[in-house]
Amino acid sequence: MPFNTISVVGLGYIGLPTAAVFASRKKQVIGVDVNQNAVDIINRGQIHIVEPDLDMVVHAAVTEGYLRATTRPEPADAFLIAVPTPFKGDHEPDLTYIESASKSIAPVLKKGDLVILESTSPVGATEQMAAWLAEARPDLSFPQTHGESSDIRIAHCPERVLPGHVLRELVQNDRVIGGMTPKCSELAISLYKVFVQGECIVTNARTAEMCKLTENSFRDVNIAFANELSMICDKLDINVWELIRLANRHPRVDILQPGPGVGGHCIAVDPWFIVSKTPEISKLIRSAREVNDAKPQYVIEKVKREADRFKQPKIMCFGLAFKANIDDLRESPAVEITKELSELYPDAVFAVEPNIEKLPETLSKKIQLISQEQAIREADIILLLVDHKEFKAIEKNRLDRALVIDTKGIW
Repeated sequence: MPFNTISVVGLGYIGLPTAAVFASRKKQVIGVDVNQNAVDIINRGQIHIVEPDLDMVVHAAVTEGYLRATTRPEPADAFLIAVPTPFKGDHEPDLTYIESASKSIAPVLKKGDLVILESTSPVGATEQMAAWLAEARPDLSFPQTHGESSDIRIAHCPERVLPGHVLRELVQNDRVIGGMTPKCSELAISLYKVFVQGECIVTNARTAEMCKLTENSFRDVNIAFANELSMICDKLDINVWELIRLANRHPRVDILQPGPGVGGHCIAVDPWFIVSKTPEISKLIRSAREVNDAKPQYVIEKVKREADRFKQPKIMCFGLAFKANIDDLRESPAVEITKELSELYPDAVFAVEPNIEKLPETLSKKIQLISQEQAIREADIILLLVDHKEFKAIEKNRLDRALVIDTKGIW
């Protein structure tokens, strides 16, 4: 069926680029977000997040009349749900955003519509979403009760894009399509084929959910190995960067680079979704999470030991984002480390973050954002937390007067 109107619910780091790419293919797109400010910014043809080239695509889509944003869902032929799935309490998945998104689109659903859950979710979330929709619309039939003859088609299709490269990867990457029935998958493929040049590979909803969690857990376990190595090497007085470089000369060894922890809204979160479903048997996945979660504390202890040499040390934290060359501070170990240091050393901790103009309120009360030049000039301790390109360009001899702790091995 032709999808004349597509609705994207949740206009964040995934939802907005997805909406923009559909609109750039001359589809009518209605973006829905609870944040009125984000809606207003998008309707002016601007963007409220940082992602290369996205501003141009959104501006063109809005100007040409293919994309508009609203806070209330409207009828469409396909609905993509791309809302956050954080966790609560003891790493339990929090599905409240998915629940409220489901309940908000339910009143405007009509026979023949397709609903796709894109949010990274614990296994079973797509079926849970289908149950919420069915409860809200008893007049319509759904795949869990009516199989292939259902009025509404439902699928899970996780995103797997890299911040900073989202527009390219949305188009080029393969997609895993997990329909609740084969017809659901078929319809989902025809929707994604509007812009996806990669392959669309069909599975069921549960496997699609687990696939995304598995990809991120695989990376998390491998990063944990590198982080644990870095702590062991610290104790044994071995340069971990040289060690990894040498070990990686083995044709079948490919160790990742250690860092100050693991951040972002995927790798630091998704493995817990597996652990929460099968706590007794996810031993390795849980251990990796614990190693990576403990690394920021290890870095803080190291700074404390060095800071004892100074009467009133000035500590410069280089980088706050969760990875290089982006502005996203969510789940960032660099933020966690900087925050805790500022509590230990009030008025002595400063941050350098070239990708943001001002600190979020939660940080600005304790930490001052300063320029790279000022930080190098005034530092007693320089703590490198993110390998931004600006930091890589600093000549090493300029850091001679400070005590340097490099958690990324760039200097």
